[in-house]
Amino acid sequence: MSNKKKSRPLTDGELAGVARHFKLLGEPMRLKILQALCRAPRTVTDIVAATGATQANVSKHLALLAAAGILTRQKDGQCVYYGMKDPLTLKLCELVHDQLAG
Repeated sequence: MSNKKKSRPLTDGELAGVARHFKLLGEPMRLKILQALCRAPRTVTDIVAATGATQANVSKHLALLAAAGILTRQKDGQCVYYGMKDPLTLKLCELVHDQLAG
């Protein structure tokens, strides 16, 4: 999976982890949420407005992305701010977009 000269083949468990990550990113609404968060952390209300999705739908996807370690979750009083924890995920999306636009 890597072009590094000395890399070893991934184990079945590692491959399953990579597949889970790609599966998580394979949902357009999750990508829309990441796009809404790429510049700054936002509240659920802000994300709902940016995506046009329902609050319940956004909350479900945010929970999955946060559990996978892609997003941060920061409580500030009654507000919860979600932000990007893994900038590599955004880079991956950009690379795929560039390849498709190519």
